[in-house]
Amino acid sequence: MKQRGAGILLHISSLPNRFGIGDLGPSSYRFVDFLAASNLHYWQILPLNPTDPRYDNSPYHCLSAFGTNPLFISPEKMILDGYLEKDDIVDVPEFDFESVEYQRVIDYKYSLFNLAYQRFKTRKVLEFDSFCADNAWWLDDFSLFFAVKNFHNKKPWRLWPEDLAVRNPDALQEIRSDLHDDIEAEKFLQFLFYTQWNDLKKYCRDHGVMVIGDLPIYVDYDSVDVWINPRMFKLDQKLNPVMVSGVPPDYFSSTGQLWGNPIYDWDYLQSTGYSWWIRRFERNFEFVDLLRVDHFRGLVAYWEVPFGEPNAINGRWKEVPVDGLFENLAYRIFSLPLIAEDLGIITPDVRETMRRYQIPGMKVLEFAFSQDIGTNPNILHNHEKDCVVYPGTHDNIPVRGWFHNALTIEDKERLFAYIGREISEHDISWAMIRLAMMSVANTAIIQMQDILGLGSESRMNNPASNKNNWRWRSREMHYNSDTSRALNKLVRLFGRG
Repeated sequence: MKQRGAGILLHISSLPNRFGIGDLGPSSYRFVDFLAASNLHYWQILPLNPTDPRYDNSPYHCLSAFGTNPLFISPEKMILDGYLEKDDIVDVPEFDFESVEYQRVIDYKYSLFNLAYQRFKTRKVLEFDSFCADNAWWLDDFSLFFAVKNFHNKKPWRLWPEDLAVRNPDALQEIRSDLHDDIEAEKFLQFLFYTQWNDLKKYCRDHGVMVIGDLPIYVDYDSVDVWINPRMFKLDQKLNPVMVSGVPPDYFSSTGQLWGNPIYDWDYLQSTGYSWWIRRFERNFEFVDLLRVDHFRGLVAYWEVPFGEPNAINGRWKEVPVDGLFENLAYRIFSLPLIAEDLGIITPDVRETMRRYQIPGMKVLEFAFSQDIGTNPNILHNHEKDCVVYPGTHDNIPVRGWFHNALTIEDKERLFAYIGREISEHDISWAMIRLAMMSVANTAIIQMQDILGLGSESRMNNPASNKNNWRWRSREMHYNSDTSRALNKLVRLFGRG
């Protein structure tokens, strides 16, 4: 990201199609065509790990650090690969085209997956055998975990029979035998995602588009990773969390954010040479070219809250042995192609880590027009080259809604003075896109909602709420030549081509 460039933030789930949720099928290729036609070289997505309805299907509730989300598997690609017939998708339910109806999508897609797996079992697929052998180090436990979870009616692993919860070897051997077919079905879905993603990734590369992924810092307590690696986390002798994750009060919440993930035992991780973290980064780079690290400051120092607290106020900062982690990463991964999510309370030790390992941070223009506008780090004149600028991220209200609902009269006056003229609600989205494009920052990333000039109704995530997030979908009509020409014009004007 040392050269000037620009791209779009749009998660896979938001791509248009008739199957209720975006996937790795034809619409993803058309979106890459749109990026290429617009002279945009980055496609930023959200995490690819499996999601869970219990957590509003948030991609940041990580049930597995290494697995992928089967909901993104394309039925149309499954037909091309011979796992489905065209007749299997004739009677597709009428899904909402603007919002993901997760439970309906899950029910429908898993009915297709079951059909596909029954056909798959009658074939000998050498690529599948190779995939399973190459990925056995994470895939065996992943597939076992989800097969057992389904067998026990989705109960958290801590509520399974005790011998399974504590991974008694005899119990694991018995359940592997009993659930062999279910385990193979889980592996099959991971194989489908892997093959479909590899095809899409090659298409991106051939069209000059790099994919920016996203890494949640934490995993959930009810995750594969905690089940198989309890020693890596601050748990008590009964395997219950002692401390959980969050952040102190900030812009988004006066009581902080209590995420509730188990906290890593960094002393133990250090004793292993950070092997789990290194494998995690390497696994992510199999899918993406660059990686945004969510809550980056948690890799330098983290906010831990005693388990059972009602909010995140009564927490404390704890340091991470950060140099050992990044030195090991730098040894294994060339040039560390990372982006630090460095929003919120950022201390000098975090800035020093970013500087030392040349990791760019983020600037968000929606945060730029406060009373301290002259010194605000998010305002245009205070940007540096080595950063990524956004009008807003997936956690922000889209620009039009921000302008209409969030800005005070004084904020608007500062915004108009900075731009040099008054802007209407109709024009504000592209005015902010223009500011991002003209920034000295090497990379500008624009939410698709802002390119479309949409308002609060299209917000992807509200961090202060755990309901009705992650649902917004784009429409096929949005990827049109007029929009592409307008983006191309700005890219060329500000040297981002």
